[in-house]
Amino acid sequence: MAVDYIGAIEAEQIREDLPKMIVGDNVRVHYRIREGEREREQVFQGDVIRMSGAGARETFTVRKLSFGVGVERTFPVHSPKIARLEVVRHGQVRRAKLYYLRDRVGKAARIREKRM
Repeated sequence: MAVDYIGAIEAEQIREDLPKMIVGDNVRVHYRIREGEREREQVFQGDVIRMSGAGARETFTVRKLSFGVGVERTFPVHSPKIARLEVVRHGQVRRAKLYYLRDRVGKAARIREKRM
């Protein structure tokens, strides 16, 4: 009889306080950054272009345009460094990975909002 120690440890680390998000959503990630002795929150807002993994190892990649340059950042979903996660808009997409947005600029890079 094998005991799943890794599964038990990962189950403890899963956060339940985060909102449900999917690929195509526009999210605002409040990330804790430590600078020497001080700790502050930095906000990163953009579109979720990828979600991968499962359980405690689940990650998501957020893409935004900063001064005309595309910036992507990958966050662990269940990280204690994420102070808050807000879903700004739900996007209507037909793909699981939105890598095609990397080649698009301006209005072509927009994601339509999902009608509720």
